Amino acid sequence: MSVISKIRRLIQSTTEIIPDVYQITNRGVNVILIAEDELTLIDTGLRGSSPHIINFIRHLGRSPEEISLIILTHNHIDHMGGLAELKQVTSAKVAIHKADISDSDDEPSSTGDRQKKPLEEISSTIRSVFSVKFNDIDIQLEGGEVLKPLGGLEVIHTPGHTPGSTSFFSRQNKLLITGDALRKRRKTLNLPPKMASSDLTKALESVRNIARLDFNILCLGHGLPVSEDVHAKLQDLIDKHKD
Repeated sequence: MSVISKIRRLIQSTTEIIPDVYQITNRGVNVILIAEDELTLIDTGLRGSSPHIINFIRHLGRSPEEISLIILTHNHIDHMGGLAELKQVTSAKVAIHKADISDSDDEPSSTGDRQKKPLEEISSTIRSVFSVKFNDIDIQLEGGEVLKPLGGLEVIHTPGHTPGSTSFFSRQNKLLITGDALRKRRKTLNLPPKMASSDLTKALESVRNIARLDFNILCLGHGLPVSEDVHAKLQDLIDKHKD
């Protein structure tokens, strides 16, 4: 496979992870589709990704109206940006961890602006425009819930990249979906990038918790699934960050 072909595959592709579970990659961001009697989406990609997702659903002979549940791994624009578009074509319930729901009033106020750092003010404005809010969400997750898909999809709170970052574990299929709680670089697993994360100490603790689970397929927010030596790679990451 040429370098160009590899890049195209990473930017836009579809992979069947296990029967009836697909990773849809558009512009380098992964969306997981679970195609059972009802359809479930995990993440929605960037704004503008919905046509690509909907076309693939129709390619399977299904309809986007069959999406009954949309789950967000975390509240970042590349993973929730397509939500509004998808909500226009489906009546799906939307779930995210409660710690990642933006307050609709969380915008820079006119009082105390002199004390607020300019970067904090800009960040607050961005969050208010490009984040899901209470009115967007039907199900507020806490961690520990078991959702209906895949015979029981366990909600694992994995904070660090964001306060409410959440992973989803199918014990029956030994499959773990982590969003950006982990990232892959070549053949190694790494913590999420510091510049885009809320707390790398918590991120590392989340990795330790993930490593205790019994799975052999790991799906990330970016890049192809990992199915070879997953636990060895996780242990290498943990050892790398030992005190």
